[in-house]
Amino acid sequence: MESLTHMHGGDLDAIERIYGIPKNEISDFSGNINPLGFPVRAAEKLAANISMVSSYPDKNYWALRKSIGEYTGADPKNIVVGNGSTELISTFIKSAGAKKAVIMGPAYSEYENAVKLSGKSFEYFELREDENFRLNLDRLLSALGEDVGLFVACNPNNPTGTAITIGQMEKILEHCKKNGISVMVDETYIEFSDKLENVCSIPLTAKYDNLFVIRGISKFFAAPGLRLGYGITSSAKFHQLLAENQDPWSVNILASYAGELIFSDKDFMEETKALISGERKKIFDELRNWKNIKVYDSDSNFILIRLLTDKITAAEIFEYMVRKKMVIRDAASFTFLDESYLRFCILTPEENERLLRELKSIVEQ
Repeated sequence: MESLTHMHGGDLDAIERIYGIPKNEISDFSGNINPLGFPVRAAEKLAANISMVSSYPDKNYWALRKSIGEYTGADPKNIVVGNGSTELISTFIKSAGAKKAVIMGPAYSEYENAVKLSGKSFEYFELREDENFRLNLDRLLSALGEDVGLFVACNPNNPTGTAITIGQMEKILEHCKKNGISVMVDETYIEFSDKLENVCSIPLTAKYDNLFVIRGISKFFAAPGLRLGYGITSSAKFHQLLAENQDPWSVNILASYAGELIFSDKDFMEETKALISGERKKIFDELRNWKNIKVYDSDSNFILIRLLTDKITAAEIFEYMVRKKMVIRDAASFTFLDESYLRFCILTPEENERLLRELKSIVEQ
């Protein structure tokens, strides 16, 4: 049987194919996608304007970049857009021209893949379990030596949920600026944080031209299928390289129009933040009473736990949950983690209660 325990989150087609469970009956706790789904008002306007597919998008995406600028506070001239974050990640890594990269881990595997594709070397900076996966700033700065040209971090980090504060980030950027190191920060999950103003690096892009901040709409706006990513940097070198290498109309017209709509939907944003914040607290309050797990604080919409019992593994829990029509993430495939780690995201109150009930029945027995 095809192994799915280490799959990318949200691969419900594979679950349906292998387990014979219709994907519309599965609660996906592995994909980290907003349980509210795509914003309704944007969906209605997209449907009403479907005829726009007969036209080309604006080649410069002025309206989209203006919308992103109003949403993030960034200068539109510093904003770039792409077909998801993948092409922006690879382009920035190329523009950095670094012989060696340091990637903060545990981490999303695509950072490593992008560095490898660029032909550069890399090493991981470990967020250590004995430090509860919190950043040890002194240890990181020591690791960012003269041979390093690029530092890559996800903030809040996937899969740990821990975050780098704005104060820590500025010290990192000062150190890196002095040493000729570029910094790429992936803020895919930051909009779920209760402490956005304390962890968001976008305000620093105006001051540091060695900083590139990446976001997308897959998770918070529940739109992975639209493939819209955006980046913010004041680096003239990056903007020039992107202009030279990016295909015209990289973002399709529906994704571009959707971006113009969703970034101004304040009701959707407030509803999402209230749901995630409230459910996150309830889940933590419950998990902290269990004796057979350790749970780590999270600034995002997912939670990492470590099994403190050897009676069951993450892979076995994955299999059990699938048969209960719930998909969680066995986190053993992440660098520095092993078969004792699980990650799951926050869904609706009813789904969260069902997950905790089933998880407790096999972990706390």
